[in-house]
Amino acid sequence: MEGGWERARDISRRVARGAADAGRATARATKATATGTARAGKATAAGARKVGQATRRLTYANGAGRTGLGRLIELSAGNSASDAFVTVALASTVFFGVPVGEARGSVALYLVITMLPFALLAPFVGPILDRFRSGRRYVMAGTLFGRGLLCFAMAAAVGPGDLPTLFIGALGVLVLSKAYNVSRAAIMPSVLPADITLVSANARVALFTLVSAGVAVPVGAGLTAWLGSAVALRIAMVAFLLLGIVAVRLPRHVDSPDLEEEGAAPRWRTLLKVGATVAEAVWANVAIRVFSGFLLFFLLFLVQDAAVPWLSADDPAAADPFFDVTKTIALLAGAAGLGGLVGAAVANWTRNHSPQLIVLVTLAVTAVTTIAAAVFFGIWAALAISLITAFAQELGKLALDAIVQREIGEEVRSSTFGVVEAMLQLAWVFGGLVGLVLSLTQSSTAGLVALAVLLTAALGWLLVTRRRRVRAVRDRVHREHTRPETPSRPDPVDPTKPLTNPNA
Repeated sequence: MEGGWERARDISRRVARGAADAGRATARATKATATGTARAGKATAAGARKVGQATRRLTYANGAGRTGLGRLIELSAGNSASDAFVTVALASTVFFGVPVGEARGSVALYLVITMLPFALLAPFVGPILDRFRSGRRYVMAGTLFGRGLLCFAMAAAVGPGDLPTLFIGALGVLVLSKAYNVSRAAIMPSVLPADITLVSANARVALFTLVSAGVAVPVGAGLTAWLGSAVALRIAMVAFLLLGIVAVRLPRHVDSPDLEEEGAAPRWRTLLKVGATVAEAVWANVAIRVFSGFLLFFLLFLVQDAAVPWLSADDPAAADPFFDVTKTIALLAGAAGLGGLVGAAVANWTRNHSPQLIVLVTLAVTAVTTIAAAVFFGIWAALAISLITAFAQELGKLALDAIVQREIGEEVRSSTFGVVEAMLQLAWVFGGLVGLVLSLTQSSTAGLVALAVLLTAALGWLLVTRRRRVRAVRDRVHREHTRPETPSRPDPVDPTKPLTNPNA
């Protein structure tokens, strides 16, 4: 009996000892986990701090921190990331998902409904902004605060599926986003350092906005899939409100005084009044935007219908077993994104080159690439033309912005940018509709040849017009130099005034 009690006490002691050891092991594991988490947090914070410092050095380089360009770059990057959050959040809703897998009529209706109202409202944005040139910081802040409030309303409308609120809110976000871009482009000359050209400054802004949007899209997609569209919209709301405060704190010289005389009639900018240089750059960019919208939807539906050689079921020998529909669309999207980044980088590199020459070169490169792609169409030709088109669109737009900023006066610069943005948006939508129609032919050659002819004709017309303009200027200068000078008559002497010695 006593032996049984002793065995029981030994067992209980072992159990207690094991429990104590387990407790100590748990405590050590908890401490190690907490220590590891703390170290990981410190490492993450240190990495984020280093990334922030490196980013600040890049944005504030070449005197950009002194003039306010660095702050404007950071503000534009945050604006781009917030817009990307809104786009990703709305893409999963029932109304704003692009129906690429449905009939072409649904996509055409989507383009008209979502883009046409904005294109009709955009020309009115510029004149309104020109009226508030002395408070551009507050106008930019207002566009950010307004988008924050619209995100709050759309977040509340996601749950019940309130489609009118979602549509009106999305349209308002689109218009306010474009108003911000117009204001940002209009104030660029006032924050331009002496060591940076307008093309380089615009390129630096574009680089950071593209990178920030590229980072925000997967983050926003993950948050939307995990927490839902409403939460993503509320995060965008907070970001917009904070960015509005940053906009108010921009340097005061961003605001330009109102110099127009009181009672003067307001001036309205159209393409007939912007001058030959600006009009040439605008028409070249319109041609590139038409082709960009065409290429997006033309290739998208050819791939969806397996009407491309590497997906064709009619010719199994020509089909590529590696590339399917999903991989092809992903590769085309990646090529377009890379082309935009390369275009911004090249614009930053072409510091002292003429922006007029850059615009014409981008159109020429696009036309030549389209002809080559029509002749040698395949997966690599499709990737090349996607990359070149995005490259030309980004580089040409940056050069156009520099031309407008240089050639157009302060009093109507925002109006000019508003008209230009509306034309480019309409050109993109028109190109997309043409791409939808030509994709019905199921022939890649027919569509690319048609657009190659259009681009070549546009380039030829611009070159002929430019040559005539340069020749007219040379003739006028030649006539002025060869005109005989009429001898100037001496002033008559007034006999009533006494003669004075000029050397006295």
